[in-house]
Amino acid sequence: MSGEEEENAAELKIGDEFLKAKCLMNCEVALILEHKYEQLQKTSDDPMNQVSQVFEKSLQYVKRFSRYKNPDAVRQVREILSRYQLAEFELCVLGNLCPETVEEAIAMVPSIKYFYSIIKCGHPHTRGRAHDDEAIEKMLNDLSLIKKFE
Repeated sequence: MSGEEEENAAELKIGDEFLKAKCLMNCEVALILEHKYEQLQKTSDDPMNQVSQVFEKSLQYVKRFSRYKNPDAVRQVREILSRYQLAEFELCVLGNLCPETVEEAIAMVPSIKYFYSIIKCGHPHTRGRAHDDEAIEKMLNDLSLIKKFE
């Protein structure tokens, strides 16, 4: 990101290092930490000796704020959101917060609407990524189905 250009997440101007970073949803982190916790329990007579307070608090946090608990549901959420050519951080915000309406989704991740608008104007930086209200609504419906059947 050049020093002259101001960062703006609503326009997906967040710097190359952040755009390329792999992000995890809370539910994915919860699965990883739970697996690690189980490993620690198996390898120690007293697992609390090997688990730091930070680890415990982190596990409690991601379990509390995970919208999806079932590992298959977690995988499906990532797969569905990946179909929409979202940036990693957009995918994780939507997967973590589970907006119910298009308006909520746009308020949480303004860049999904912004890019649709500049596609209409022929802006060259979008490469086919178009999220009109209908596409966003379909994405949210797909996510709500996963939650409903989890």
